Amino acid sequence: MVPRGEAVREGRAGTAKPAPRQERSQQTYDRLLQVAGELLAEVGIERISTNQICARAGMTPPALYRYFKDKYDVLGALGRRLMERQNAVLFAWLDRHAPNGPEALAEATEELLRATAQVTVSEPGAVWTLRALRAVPQLTHVRTESHRLVTDRLTEAYQRFYPEVCRELLWRRLRIAVEFGFAADEMLTEETGVPREEILKEAAKMLRNAVGER
Repeated sequence: MVPRGEAVREGRAGTAKPAPRQERSQQTYDRLLQVAGELLAEVGIERISTNQICARAGMTPPALYRYFKDKYDVLGALGRRLMERQNAVLFAWLDRHAPNGPEALAEATEELLRATAQVTVSEPGAVWTLRALRAVPQLTHVRTESHRLVTDRLTEAYQRFYPEVCRELLWRRLRIAVEFGFAADEMLTEETGVPREEILKEAAKMLRNAVGER
């Protein structure tokens, strides 16, 4: 059975504190995440602490603990925010190009990679956030659930063009393509041995063949 990105997080969702709803609280919450992202880029996953975040933000620890349980809760919130902003780019891309058919989607693949990369560059500490989502066991579900959600949306879009392809097979191929796309995004900031433009062009070429034959 195809897993669903919207599923509740394996018992962990209930332990995370929800994002605030009031404007002033939201501003404080956003400020803490902004500072956490900046610090993460400076000191890395292991060294960052809630005390450092509070000191940089000019807040007391109790103020932070109103919104986050610990540093991993902060990193998880950073990861969810980054994933949501990257996903918004992909969903807008689908809305723009899917009505014109699979050829239009294929032609616009490099456009999607570039737009996603721009989100990553604009988020403070994004590269380290992505590393944390891969490396920290408490956080891997954030990345996995987000990528499954994206795969669900892609499958919905592509299924109408490839009705002869089994849905589970289509989902599986697109799930692998999603993982590859995000790996390419990370490669843009980490790999100095391959020009950025070549990474974008070669990754787009590979992704255009993601659905393939039956």
